[in-house]
Amino acid sequence: MAQDKEDSQLKDIVALCKRRGFVFPGSEIYGGLSNSFDYGPYGVEILNNLRKLWWKYFVHRRDDIVGLDSSILLHPRVWEASGHVSNFSDPLIDCKSCKVRFRVDHFLDEKLGEGFTVGKTLEELQQVLKKENYACPNCGKSETFTEARNFNLMFKTQQGANEGGTMDIYLRPETAQGIFINFKNIANTSRKKIPFGIAQIGKSFRNEIMARQFVFRTREFEQLEMEFFCEPGSQKEWFTHWVDYCTNFLIEVIGIQKESIRVRQHEKSELSFYSEETSDIEFKFPFGWGELWGIASRTDYDLTQHEKASGQDLKYTDQSNNKKFLPYVVEPALGLNRLFLSVISDAYEEEKLADGETRTVLHLSSKVAPIKIGIFPLMKKDGLGEKAKEIFQTLREHWYCEYDESGAIGKRYRRQDELGTPYCITVDYDSLKDNSVTVRERDTMKQERIDIQSLKSYFIDRI
Repeated sequence: MAQDKEDSQLKDIVALCKRRGFVFPGSEIYGGLSNSFDYGPYGVEILNNLRKLWWKYFVHRRDDIVGLDSSILLHPRVWEASGHVSNFSDPLIDCKSCKVRFRVDHFLDEKLGEGFTVGKTLEELQQVLKKENYACPNCGKSETFTEARNFNLMFKTQQGANEGGTMDIYLRPETAQGIFINFKNIANTSRKKIPFGIAQIGKSFRNEIMARQFVFRTREFEQLEMEFFCEPGSQKEWFTHWVDYCTNFLIEVIGIQKESIRVRQHEKSELSFYSEETSDIEFKFPFGWGELWGIASRTDYDLTQHEKASGQDLKYTDQSNNKKFLPYVVEPALGLNRLFLSVISDAYEEEKLADGETRTVLHLSSKVAPIKIGIFPLMKKDGLGEKAKEIFQTLREHWYCEYDESGAIGKRYRRQDELGTPYCITVDYDSLKDNSVTVRERDTMKQERIDIQSLKSYFIDRI
C-alpha cells in the first residue's frame, strides 16, 4: 500500500509538471525519446533560480572559491588518465528472447533486497543469476539471459570532418576532469592560495541503461560541482566542513524541509576506487530515499593521474615555505535535475480545505519559485485591467511577475498555487477609490489590504 501511494504521488507530480509547463517529455511530437526531457517556461525559471543560488552560496559569498566553464569535449587521453575508459561501466545482461537490457546490480537488488549487490564482483553477480535462474521481467521467459558483462557509460563520438582524419572522443560524463586539467592554470592566474576551490555548472552525459524515475536519472543532466584543493592531512576537516555546508544550503537557502534529507556515509565496500571517504546527502523522494548530493574525498588521485599521463608538473608550491606538493581534493557534486525534483517533491501538497475541497499547492521558497507575484484585475473592464497592468509594470522591474486577467479569480488563485507563486495581488473596484489592493499569501491563503505605494517595500521584506 505504501509503495502504491509513493508511485501515485510521483505520477501526480509528473502530471503537474506537464500541465503547468515545468517539464515536457523530450521530442514528444515524434513519439518521444526515451528518458529525455525539456524544461518549460516555469521549469527553466526554477533551474535558473537554483543555479544562481548555488553560485552565490558557493562562489560569490566565499573568498576561497572561483569559477570555471570547461569544454564538454576533452582530449580522449583525459578519460584514459582519469580511469573512465577502463572503469566507468555498468554490469549488464540482455534477454536473448525479447532483447531488453538490464543492469545486473539493480535487477538483483530488486529481487534480493536493497544493498545485496554492494561490493560483489561481476563474477559473483553472474553466479547468483545462474543459481536463481530468474525469469525475464519483460517477457517472462527463463534461462534466457546473456552472460553479465561491463558496459562503458560514456557516449562516444568522432571529431573531424574527413574520413581517416577523425579521432574518437567522448561527451564528458562529469565536469570534474575539466577542473583538474585546469588546476594549474587557475592557480597561476587567480593567485589563490591553497586551500581553494574551483566551481563549475555544466552538462554531463552518461549512457545509463536504467534511466528512470522521471528526471532523477537521465542520460543528459546538469551538474553543480566543486573541487576543493587542500594540503594533504587537512582533507578530513574539510570533508566534514563541506558535508555541513551543503546540508545547510539545502535547508537554509533552498528551503527543503530538514526531515526530508539525511546524510549517509558510504561503507568501505561502496567507495569508488579514487575515494578514501564519501557521504551522500539523500532526499526522501516519492519512490524512497535516493542520492541527491555526493561529497567525496578524492585524495590526490586525479592530479596524480593527469600529471603522469600528460608529463606536466601539476604540483602546487607554497610560497611561504617553498613546499611543493599535489593537493588533496574534496568534491561536493550535486545534480541540478535531482535538485529540481527534490524541491518540487518536497513542496508538493494536496491540501484538504475546510469547505471539503482539495487544492494542489507547491510550497516553494520565494527564492526558488518561478513567479514571485501574480497580479490580477477582478474584471478586465472599468479601468481595473489598466490599474493592474500599471502595478505589474512597476513590480516586474524588481521581481518576475505574471499578469493574468482570464477566468474566475478563484481559478487564477489555484493556478498560481500549483505554480508555487508565494503572493497574488487582486485589483478590485475599491482599488480605484482607496488606491489599495488585496494581497493573498499562498500558504495560509490569508488576505490583507495594502496601499499600492507600499507594495514595493512590502515585498522587499518578504521576498
